[in-house]
This record gives sequence, C-alpha cells and structure tokens, in this order.
Amino acid sequence: MALFHKLPADQQQWLLSMSEIYAFSFQQLKMLTEYSTDLICWNAGPLDQFHHPEAAGKATGKQATGKIFQQFRDGYEKLKNGQKRYTGENRFSASEHKFSEEKMVEVPLQGQIMGRCPVASEKTRCCNLTTLDAVQQCGFDCSYCSIQSFYHGDQVRFIQNLTSHLDNLELDKDKKYHIGTGQSSDSLMWGNRFGLLDSLYRFASDHPNVILEMKSKSGRIDYFLENRPPPNMIFTWSLNTPTVIQHEEKGTASLDKRLESARKLADQGIPVGFHFHPMVWYEGWRDDYLDVVSRLSDCFKPEELVMVSLGTLTFIKTVLKKIRERMPDSSILQMPMEDCAGKLSYPLEIKKEIFSSIYEAFPDSWKDSVFFYMCMEHIDLWPSVFGRSYDSNEQFEADMLETYHKKISQIRQSCS
Repeated sequence: MALFHKLPADQQQWLLSMSEIYAFSFQQLKMLTEYSTDLICWNAGPLDQFHHPEAAGKATGKQATGKIFQQFRDGYEKLKNGQKRYTGENRFSASEHKFSEEKMVEVPLQGQIMGRCPVASEKTRCCNLTTLDAVQQCGFDCSYCSIQSFYHGDQVRFIQNLTSHLDNLELDKDKKYHIGTGQSSDSLMWGNRFGLLDSLYRFASDHPNVILEMKSKSGRIDYFLENRPPPNMIFTWSLNTPTVIQHEEKGTASLDKRLESARKLADQGIPVGFHFHPMVWYEGWRDDYLDVVSRLSDCFKPEELVMVSLGTLTFIKTVLKKIRERMPDSSILQMPMEDCAGKLSYPLEIKKEIFSSIYEAFPDSWKDSVFFYMCMEHIDLWPSVFGRSYDSNEQFEADMLETYHKKISQIRQSCS
C-alpha cells in the first residue's frame, strides 16, 4: 500500500502493532490507513484517540477484531460527517502562485483538442459543454482539484501549433456552440504564453456562433484590457468565500482580486459571469457565502452578467485516491458523502440547503435577468432550488445557448 508508506514512521508502526494484536484483514488495514491519512490532513489528531480496548470486553478472535475496528470506524465517521471548522489562520498567501518557467512546455497534439463534458449522466443536469483543452495541467494547487489527478505531474503542457489546430476544426456555421477552456487548466493564469490567448482570440473572432468561455481563479486580465475581446468571449470566475480560498485554494487570486478583475472587464462592456463552485459546507458557511452574494449585488448590475452557477464538491474514487496520496494540509475530505450518479458528494438535503440559501439571497432583478443554473447536480434539486427544471440535457443546453446569445447582444448594444 503506497499510502501506508506516506504515513509518519510512528503511525506506520502503530498500525502494524494494532494489526498484529487484532489480526485485521488487508481491507481493514487499508481503511485504517486511509483514516490515519485523513486525520493528518485535517489536523485532527492520531487515529489511536478512538482506541478503547476495554470495549471489546471478553470477546476474542474475529469478534474482538470486529469490535475494535468498529471503534475506529465510528470515531472516524463521526468526525468526517460533522461540519468542519476552519480556524481563523490563513494557510496560504493571498497572492497568485508563480509557476516555474522550466515546467511549461509545448507538446504536439495527441488525440482531439475538443471534447465533451465528462460528467453528464441521466441523473444530473448537464449543459453539454464542449471543452477545449489547449493547456493540460493547472498551476494552482486547490486541494479538491481533479485536474491534477489526470495529467502529468507538475508539468504544464501547451499544445503546439494551436492556431492551426483551431483553424482545422469542423464547426457547423448554422449551429450555436458553448465551448469552455477552463476544464483542463485555468483559462487566464498563463497569460499569452506561447501565443495561447492570441489563438483563442482569433478563434472566437472567426466563429461568432461560438460562445467561448474563459473560466478562471486568476486575476490576470492584462491581455484583454489591451486587446478588446470579440463579444462572444465571456469571462467567468469561480468564486468562494475568503475562508475556503485561504484554506483550500492554494496559489489562487484572492476574492477581492477576482472581483476586481471582473469589474474591470465589465466596465469595458465585456460579458462576465460567476461560478459558486465548489461550495463547501462548514461552520459559518451561510454567513460567509451570503456576504459574497451581497458583494456581487453591490458591485455588479444584473444586466452586466451572463450567468451565475451553483455547484459543490463532487468526487470520483480515483480523485479521492490522488488527493490522499498528495496528503494536502486540508480538511476538504472531511464531509459527509453519498452516491450521486456514480460519484460521491454531499447528501441532497445539504445541497438543497446550501443552494437554496444562496439563490434566495439574490435580488429578484438578478433572477429575472441573469441565467442561474446548477452544474453537475441531481435533477431533483432543480425544482426545489430554482422552481424550474428541464426534461433533458438537450433542453437545458438549448435554453442556455439562447439566453447567453441574447444577453451578449444586449450587453453589446448597451455599449454601442
């Protein structure tokens, strides 16, 4: 077990001694290793805090083993399923991470540069986003990140001859597309390295039927302040509370910087939007997120925004494994989880409470003018949160595209 050998030597020895005393099975020892790893990441103390050998009583053999293992499991699950508490200390600096030059390389394209959203299912509503993977790997170090689970260590790969590959894409001129660039990396943090933004700018200009979304946690917008983007490029920021940013989104721009960057683009009549994603359930979450909503309402007019999305933590097992292997100083996995369309996420009741609280806090003028949606969330949440739903992903996609194009046109006309 690779994870076992990442534990401190004293905890390795303690687990081995427990296994010898109680004859834990391989599977039980594996689970105890995961428990120990999580407790280290959560700064929650060692696993032996749950060990009370007297609870086994006169039981022996497998019966004693089962009782002792259940002790550990119950103690861990109680801690895991409770609402996490963040301390007032900031774990990370608020400034953006600077990635080393030698780790950024150009590579030939292998496979397709465009794909489809990988999370669509019959139980969740997906907008059928088309993804454009011009860069692979992210320079930020968010504790919950899935990108780091799929790519090449800490090497950032830019696609060679990007403009040529984009020119060769066969797109139907009579069809509307929504293409996102923020699924395999951050859309803005790299600036125009290797001509990245030049290529995307040209692609959007050449395809007015495409809505090209630049999604980011960066404040780096200098290129687009100097080069006004075509109207079909929209700029969206993933937002979180300062508490979550300072504890779980290492190397990203602060909330102030993200909002400042969005404000500068909106001042130029450039369409912007926001993703409350991933929302985290912790002590004080409600007041913290409501404060972000209040800031948005004070700083932006609904006619300036194309969209606001809501979403929360969703994991597949391979990502959970990678997070544990990285052993981040993070309590992100301290959360109740249940199956949702083959993935692990908060129970629906917690999601309903989080999403409803945030949506209801927005002024009615926003709900009338801004396209609100949930990303990768169960279809049963839509009626209870928004009072509306879609019969299919295709219907959702069509409504989003029509609304986006209409809003972009309104923003353009207001600035002309």
